[in-house]
Amino acid sequence: MLPMLRKTRGSVPSFIDEFFGKDWMDSVFSDRPGITTPAVNVKETDDDFLIEVAAPGLDKNDFNVNLDNNVLTISSEKEHKDEEKEGSRYMRREFSYTSFSRSFTLPEAVDAEKIQAKHKDGVLMISIPKREESKRKPPKQIDIS
Repeated sequence: MLPMLRKTRGSVPSFIDEFFGKDWMDSVFSDRPGITTPAVNVKETDDDFLIEVAAPGLDKNDFNVNLDNNVLTISSEKEHKDEEKEGSRYMRREFSYTSFSRSFTLPEAVDAEKIQAKHKDGVLMISIPKREESKRKPPKQIDIS
């Protein structure tokens, strides 16, 4: 008899997982085409904030970056097209769109006029500089009189 691999949630095996052979509820909601959320890194330095959005397969023209009332919104919508070969016809074809939108509330300490974005190797990088008065100052020694 071959060993049986079972998925469990905690310590109790799931009847549904055994019946369908995988965690089908997760795949119903996470594997749908067009519903994706790219991974994001947010870094802070003494001079600025840096947002990195990993979105392989998208180029710089696929992104929209907007700032409205101190809320930075990064979004994209792209239609994926399969080329139809001459002499063929569709028996079934499902439309395929990829879209996402991520929003970040920026602190008052940023200089919104100097925000810059660039795209390289599937990563969108947005630099958000801090205002001069909000940058961290080096420690100052105070003389005692």
